[in-house]
Amino acid sequence: MNKVVIVTGASRGIGKEIAVLLAKNGDKIVVNYANSEKEAKNTVEQIKKEGGAAIAIQADVSNKKQVTSLFDKAMEHYGQVDVLINNAGIMINKPLAENTEADFIKQFDINVKGTFNTLQEAFFKLSDNGIIINLSSSTVKLMLPSYALYSASKAAVEQMTRVFSKEIGRGISVNAIAPGPTNTELFLNGKSEEFIKTLIRQNAFDRLAEPSDIAKVVLFLASDQSKWISGQVIGVNGAMV
Repeated sequence: MNKVVIVTGASRGIGKEIAVLLAKNGDKIVVNYANSEKEAKNTVEQIKKEGGAAIAIQADVSNKKQVTSLFDKAMEHYGQVDVLINNAGIMINKPLAENTEADFIKQFDINVKGTFNTLQEAFFKLSDNGIIINLSSSTVKLMLPSYALYSASKAAVEQMTRVFSKEIGRGISVNAIAPGPTNTELFLNGKSEEFIKTLIRQNAFDRLAEPSDIAKVVLFLASDQSKWISGQVIGVNGAMV
């Protein structure tokens, strides 16, 4: 594929799986991380051991100046940026009435403002005929208790995806994927075994998704084979919703 790809939040979980798979298929990867420097460097090392090309760049996506720096450093190193994958995100599960103002600000700063910041940079700096993939969540449609703020933040990402796909032009496609429950630290944290089993029973395959299930869809969307798909939100959830 030979594209230069920024993957935000790529030090672990789904982001790491995306970065590793795209590198295996010939892309040059920018592994973005906010705090997990050791894990990010491990991701880069894994990619290089398997014959791929990758660098790690620290940037908090909720900070506009750091996002500008992320793009500029990527372009200094590789000469261009062809694909942006907005994977960075956080999830705080609480009933709406129990969320604090800080909980609200943190989720919207990273999940929504972070996507807004990277899309603005991409408007000016992404290569012509480039590709943008935002990560939403199937919780937007599920109406699960304790997911109000997280789902609201991801619904905002979906709407930005649809509108921005018509604004950016230059042959750039903009899509989102909406994974269901996936076997990652982010998802498993704080959840009871009983709750996880309840969610598993709601899909057609009686299991959690693995990060590789999500990464394979991203691989297709990050390729030129997907170019006539734009402005869409694709559910990746095993018929859960």
